[in-house]
Amino acid sequence: MPTDDVPETFHVTTDEQLRAVSNLTRHRIMAVLRFEPATITQIAERVGLAKGSSSYHVRLLERAGLVKVVRTRKVRGVMERYYAMAARSIELPDPGDGGPDVLMRHAVADLEASPAGGERHVRMAHLRLTDEQFAELGARLQALADEYRELSDPSLPDTSLVFALFRPAPVRQTEGDTK
Repeated sequence: MPTDDVPETFHVTTDEQLRAVSNLTRHRIMAVLRFEPATITQIAERVGLAKGSSSYHVRLLERAGLVKVVRTRKVRGVMERYYAMAARSIELPDPGDGGPDVLMRHAVADLEASPAGGERHVRMAHLRLTDEQFAELGARLQALADEYRELSDPSLPDTSLVFALFRPAPVRQTEGDTK
């Protein structure tokens, strides 16, 4: 699929769009469509769903504007639709105070579902950074992700990269903690 005419970013702005991307099954369907168009049957096989369930979730994503039909072809008298992502990336609104981040929840679910014994690189680092260092690190992480996204080859196995750079809420001490 040529990516020249695909917008770079889809900004999730409505409740319908947020509900569509908040579902783990739909998240996995979008991952299937990340690099190349697929039919309902192909999506169902890759995600491990019945065709009816796959069709239901794709329709919700299409109605929300996150996926679109990019080509059709007639197969044995039936019109077969190929779906693709509506943009190269999706930007979600910031979660409200105390709200879980949808991307992180999906990433953890995907990590937990990945094959046991498979190669993983998971790390957490606690840093103390100035505002300038924080901004620079965020920009460098984004640039690195963009660089490797450009190198992605649809014929290779899927790889997920998820990062979160944030300033945690201050830890509150309770009466029992003070000594």
